[in-house]
Amino acid sequence: MADIQNSMPKNQQQIQAEQDAAVTESLGIIKNKILVMSGKGGVGKTSTSVNLSIALANKGYKVGIMDVDLHGPDVPRMLGLEGAPEVNQNKKLNPLSYSDNLKAISIESFTPNKDDAIIWRGPLKFSAIKQFIGEVDWKDLDFLIIDSPPGTGDEPLTVAQTISDAKAVIVTTPQEVALADVRKSINFCKTVNMEIFGLLENMSGFSCPHCSETINLFGSGGGEKTALQMGIPFLGKIPFDPQMVTCGDTGACYQEVHAESEVTKAYAVVADLMAKLA
Repeated sequence: MADIQNSMPKNQQQIQAEQDAAVTESLGIIKNKILVMSGKGGVGKTSTSVNLSIALANKGYKVGIMDVDLHGPDVPRMLGLEGAPEVNQNKKLNPLSYSDNLKAISIESFTPNKDDAIIWRGPLKFSAIKQFIGEVDWKDLDFLIIDSPPGTGDEPLTVAQTISDAKAVIVTTPQEVALADVRKSINFCKTVNMEIFGLLENMSGFSCPHCSETINLFGSGGGEKTALQMGIPFLGKIPFDPQMVTCGDTGACYQEVHAESEVTKAYAVVADLMAKLA
């Protein structure tokens, strides 16, 4: 009788229960879950996710980066990762390996043509994110960095509802148009009861290569001022460096190529703040 029952097709409730159990099991062995989000696109959120992950991995922490920007996944190419994840003996997906300490999963790795659009509504996004958590063999992690698309839509909401102890790192640039949207992200976190680890000001000042004078391309100090006004921690400023663009486009590790740069040092400072959670 047991053999007959085991051979019967599973109904939707059984499938859902098994997926929920797998999600709970995976989250139970991940110490810290960090949602990197922004109210506006173009503020360098994915480069922040990638570089914080690398900075933490370089300090010896076990790190996973989960790309839930389903319509614009860029994590694999920024890390120089190619190929698709393989299924292991536990019938789970092995995340792509960047280094011994850093693994990644992204929908881009499953699309044969990288230029194909992902045209999904909410339920499909919800299912994909839960699969990224429960059906990927993350093993024990010190940090799971979750790269979210801009705004406060399905993806960050799914993370908030699925990972109750996630903390948010909110990325902005200094100008007011970005800060207006970031305030919405802050209020989103308050509404869904997600703890805000802090606000990070990206592209904050450009050092002229000729005279070394700092040029504030997008203004200055707006992120720190907003953090103070909204009563959340300010994590610091990441300078603007055109070499970050070059490295991101080619999949080269900026922090290895430019180990002594001010950007690398700034990410290391933020990683030290995050390391206190471990």
